[in-house]
Amino acid sequence: MNPNIETNPLLERLPKHLQQFIKPQDYSDYTPINQAVWRYVMRKNVDYLSKVAHHSYLEGLRKTGIEIDSIPSMYGMNRILSEIGWAAVAVDGFIPPNAFMEFQAYNVLVIASDIRQLEHIEYTPAPDIIHEGAGHAPIIANPEYAEYLRRFGEIGCKAISSHKDYQMYEAIRLLSILKEAEDTPQEKIDEAEKAVADLQNNMGELSEMAQIRNLHWWTVEYGLIGTVENPKIYGAGLLSSIGESAHCMTDNVKKIPYDISAANQNFDITQLQPQLYVTPNFSYLSLILEEFANKMALRTGGLSGIQKLIQSNALGTIELSTGLQISGVFTNVIEEEGKPVYIQTTGKTALSYREKELVGHGTLTHPHGFGSPIGKLKGFNLAIEDMSPKDLQAYSIVENETVKLEFEGNIIVEGEIITGSRNLHGEIILISFKNCTVTHGETILFQPDWGNYDMAIGKKVISAFSGPADVNSFDLINIVPSTKTIKAKHTEERDELEVLYATVRNIRNNKDSKSELKSVFEKVKSNHPNDWLLNIEIAELLKYSDEKQLLQEVLIYLDQLKERRPEIAHLISGGLDLIFDSSLPDLPQRH
Repeated sequence: MNPNIETNPLLERLPKHLQQFIKPQDYSDYTPINQAVWRYVMRKNVDYLSKVAHHSYLEGLRKTGIEIDSIPSMYGMNRILSEIGWAAVAVDGFIPPNAFMEFQAYNVLVIASDIRQLEHIEYTPAPDIIHEGAGHAPIIANPEYAEYLRRFGEIGCKAISSHKDYQMYEAIRLLSILKEAEDTPQEKIDEAEKAVADLQNNMGELSEMAQIRNLHWWTVEYGLIGTVENPKIYGAGLLSSIGESAHCMTDNVKKIPYDISAANQNFDITQLQPQLYVTPNFSYLSLILEEFANKMALRTGGLSGIQKLIQSNALGTIELSTGLQISGVFTNVIEEEGKPVYIQTTGKTALSYREKELVGHGTLTHPHGFGSPIGKLKGFNLAIEDMSPKDLQAYSIVENETVKLEFEGNIIVEGEIITGSRNLHGEIILISFKNCTVTHGETILFQPDWGNYDMAIGKKVISAFSGPADVNSFDLINIVPSTKTIKAKHTEERDELEVLYATVRNIRNNKDSKSELKSVFEKVKSNHPNDWLLNIEIAELLKYSDEKQLLQEVLIYLDQLKERRPEIAHLISGGLDLIFDSSLPDLPQRH
């Protein structure tokens, strides 16, 4: 299979700051054991989920071409996903939530290309190709759900984080890596779990990003659809977990009608979920998303929006009523009667209009910050943006005139007007001064020897959101996570086992003779007494052979293994049920 990511127009549209998270999917990295894990989970899931998943799941498997027998290649997935208006990229484990959601806004599915270890076949807290490829991809073939996912990304990537959110992201990423890695000392896992628990208990008021991540978890990842009495599965976390997909259908898991209160329900990625939310249909998901978005600073703006940006201590944007957008790290706001009257950024700042940087107002022009009054002039009902040319002339707000503008909140701007900029509607959005002084009472906010002063025009803040208005205004590269996933170790014992798995896989694909099965079985018994999955695969092949005596030996050995390793007895039984009791639905097979 081609290990490269096939280019399509959706991927070419991605901005560079998202492209930095993409890594090649080296298909040769997948071992025969990895392929067997994929095959077992997919066979179990398709068998069980055909009864309990939303009908879109099986239809989606067909539409996306995801095979039961082989781990999908990004090349093949992109070729097929492009037909339904989506693309897929490979990444390394968890990526920052804003980036994850922004990918969705571009109709791009993010897939962690690693696959869980055999020891974690039922569930892993780390994202992997089973979770992303077999969980997310099939459901996006449903147009209504796909639009919800895209819209969620569009809104979610604008959610404002708290400074603790990124700490939590890094802590959860590290914990998931350590739990999935082989031979991680228990004390390291305990330490990482404590770090996550400590943060969870000290997050304070939930940020917008924390709330929208909750909504994402209880819908996209762990959502049920239908009625509380008879729900079906559509969440990718459930669709990709052979353990939790069965557990969630029991009375041990409380079923709750989905509503906006789910935004305040936190979750623990390391535990089985004690409750799940049930949406009546996919369109209802979009209804709740819009209800939540209406409460976000993205749509409400105002003083609270600026305060959220200040608390985030991260790059963000406010948009004024004229459409002028100010992007930077907001550090201060002066308020009067619950309204912002002056805003201040520190460090590199850019001014934009309709997501395009204004010429001459990038970070090179504003390298040290930007401050401006917001609101109306004191004693005037008419805001500057609403003034006609005659009004502006009357108040000497014209080029080459020295003016003293006193804004509500006791903000005074005094200087000589150089020029002004207007938006498409003819409203003034920016006025530049020389020899300018800006004060708030006794406090000097700007003085002439600092250079020319650019004053934003806008009677109110209509929006505040995470990230820049124009992604090209800032260098957003090198914000990749500080930790890397840990690959499986190569040992002589494991390498020999991989060869045995490869032999059985070749027999199934008619490349090797079934006569080798006896030799493989003897080697597994003597050299790899804890392995169970390869014996299941051997039994499956023997069912369709004349080697009934060998089949009986394998089944007896598996029974003994169940007694010796009771913790995996249900996995063995499940595998045998697939062979002897079940017939899988007709789905794409390996060609």
